[in-house]
Amino acid sequence: MQILWIKSLHIIFVTSWFAGLFYLPRIFVNLAMVPKESVAEHERLLLMARKLYRFTTILMVPALSLGFLLVWQEDLFSPQSANVHIGWLHAKLTVVFCTVLYHFWCARHLGQFQTRTDERSHIWYRWFNEIPVVFLTATVILVVVKPF
Repeated sequence: MQILWIKSLHIIFVTSWFAGLFYLPRIFVNLAMVPKESVAEHERLLLMARKLYRFTTILMVPALSLGFLLVWQEDLFSPQSANVHIGWLHAKLTVVFCTVLYHFWCARHLGQFQTRTDERSHIWYRWFNEIPVVFLTATVILVVVKPF
């Protein structure tokens, strides 16, 4: 029964973390479209992005912690599990690692917007915004289907 609570909380925190990863780059799209002379609009969007990034970072910590607790609780890396097909778990952990890298990549872009050194177009950020969709899709398929 305890494992079901851990799984439920893990799903809630992962969903919340991804909600932030979906919306933060949308703010970047808007920041990239702000004219240089529009200081107030830039500052307002920057404030929103900073607050969202902080909140998203807070959500990431229990999402990852609960995920690793699940792996430990289900004893997936023990020698007894060697006969069980857990290739999906290795792939999922790779996707999780890439998602964490993406999270910190967002921090880098946020820093560039703060110093006004970002020169990427809003179109680039529209594509950048699609990356977490790919990560979430891959994660769900790996966990539910367990293709290998």
